[in-house]
Amino acid sequence: MPASPSTARAINDRLALRLLQDEGPLTATQLKTLTGLSRPTVADLVERLQGSGLVRVVGESGAERRGPNAKLYGIVADRAHLAALDVRTDSLSLTVADLLGATLAEASAPIDGKDGTGPAVEKAVSLLERTAKSAGVERLHSVVVGAPGLIDPATGGLRDSAKLPEWHRRLIDALQERLPATVLVENETNLAAVAEQRAGVARDRDTFVLLWLGQGVGAAVVLDGRPRRGASGGAGELGFLPVPGTSGLPSATGCEGGFHELACAAAVAALAVEHGLDPADALTSGHGPFLDALAGRLAVGAAAVASVLDPGCVVLGGETGHRGGRELAARVEARLAALSPLRTEVRATALGDTAVLRGALLAARDAAQDELFGPPEHDSHGRHGQGVPGGSAPHTP
Repeated sequence: MPASPSTARAINDRLALRLLQDEGPLTATQLKTLTGLSRPTVADLVERLQGSGLVRVVGESGAERRGPNAKLYGIVADRAHLAALDVRTDSLSLTVADLLGATLAEASAPIDGKDGTGPAVEKAVSLLERTAKSAGVERLHSVVVGAPGLIDPATGGLRDSAKLPEWHRRLIDALQERLPATVLVENETNLAAVAEQRAGVARDRDTFVLLWLGQGVGAAVVLDGRPRRGASGGAGELGFLPVPGTSGLPSATGCEGGFHELACAAAVAALAVEHGLDPADALTSGHGPFLDALAGRLAVGAAAVASVLDPGCVVLGGETGHRGGRELAARVEARLAALSPLRTEVRATALGDTAVLRGALLAARDAAQDELFGPPEHDSHGRHGQGVPGGSAPHTP
């Protein structure tokens, strides 16, 4: 069934906005070429988007003759402002940005909660408010918080966990109460995977798994371009995976005895000491026996993931993945090839410690643009389609 005139206009507008976002300012002629729409349809959509305050003339193209088609149109970046937060156990980092994701201000602070939950929450919220004010931002449109812990699929909030500081959960409520903004929370590993897929080493992958290797151990599962949370929000809880070589088995209340025991930061440090290395330098030392031993441990977890999901690609993230780099990734891939018949490429993170914040900013930008631009017309992989004929039909009240 052909799209109605209003649906066609919405699809074409969204397509043009995405092109302006991804390609930068464009002329009407360039929009016509990229969308496949007719010149009158492009002229109508440009006029419509200018009238809505989403697009404006930002210059002229020097390569074309002067005239209407020589005008360069761009998204109004200050139409909405965003914030991304990376909440760790004892610290907070944040970024304030415009609608295109350009950073306007950044800040970080230690927050350990020792003075109580209330003061910790107030410190975090005040830090965001001050940072936004320093950037000249009076109102935030969308805020995304990346935090450790499970996200409840039913409520979209952090699940109650004795392992998480109380101020983490209270922070979300405080942000919603204090800010006239849409506030969303997402698991930090899932956000890191979003960043790797859209701005890191997994840009050519619709399906992959990111192993988060830091103080804690987890995984993000991306299938057909989308992170998967699982029925209870626990997809990727790899720290609880029973594996050989540990002191026992994990339990419902603790991951000791699971893959966490082999791959967490403390375990990596202890392995370095066993090899006579300083834990601070071990991952970058080039020490073959240590890297081989660590790769053997990581390959055990990666093999379990590969046997169940067959993702074709595993990204080593977190501090261990970042500092171990390509040398560690290559050794894990070699060990994995000996454990599994399923060909699995192993890559080191390209974003390191910035991955969570980058992913949170991308999610905040998506949330704001989905509200301002309307429902996305492209597929789950972010590829653009052709425009819909008939989008220039007269507006019907």
